[in-house]
Amino acid sequence: QVQLVESGGGLVQPGGSLRLSCAASGFSLDNSAIGWLRQAPGKEREGLSCISNTDGRTYYADSMKGRITMSRDNAKNMVYLQMNDLSPEDTAVYYCATPEGRCREFVIDPDFGSWGQGTHVFVSA
Repeated sequence: QVQLVESGGGLVQPGGSLRLSCAASGFSLDNSAIGWLRQAPGKEREGLSCISNTDGRTYYADSMKGRITMSRDNAKNMVYLQMNDLSPEDTAVYYCATPEGRCREFVIDPDFGSWGQGTHVFVSA
């Protein structure tokens, strides 16, 4: 049974940083792409980043390049999202998810299979 559990969200001041974690189980990251997406109140889901298991590349949404870094530890089956220079516009629920298609498409229009319960990020002074 595929399970994804996100953690690391919370309240952070503008300009601050957070590192989100995602624990994957029921499948191996060696054999699967994995991505991060978010959904802000009243907005569509937004693909943020994705690590491909076919070409090994990490893809980022253009809007997030330079502010986020995605990484994974296949030995631990863990995925991470380091976010810097956060602003109130980054307030959202953040999810890790398994993409249905290619990573380069996930960061534009996320189509995903499994996802976790999400972790809330609040950016406020």
